[in-house]
Amino acid sequence: MGFIGWIILGLIVGVIVKAVMPGRVGGGWVTSLILGVVGAIVGGWIGDLLFNKGEMTFWSLGSWLLAIVGGLVVAGIYGAITGRNKSHA
Repeated sequence: MGFIGWIILGLIVGVIVKAVMPGRVGGGWVTSLILGVVGAIVGGWIGDLLFNKGEMTFWSLGSWLLAIVGGLVVAGIYGAITGRNKSHA
């Protein structure tokens, strides 16, 4: 799957991230969508390195799982960083 495919998948993952982690991701829908895109790209890249799958397709379960896990991880890291900054300010 190409870069554009991961971006489209990431937008969908952003909606999933907002539904699963509503309180952890500040900044509203735009932030969730951006984190979903970043997470999907990072998840796909790491999955390609770890599993050496080569070209993944948009409709494969592995692509979706990697994108969702990547989105949740990126959103969790973002929530931890922004939450920590707000509590100290």
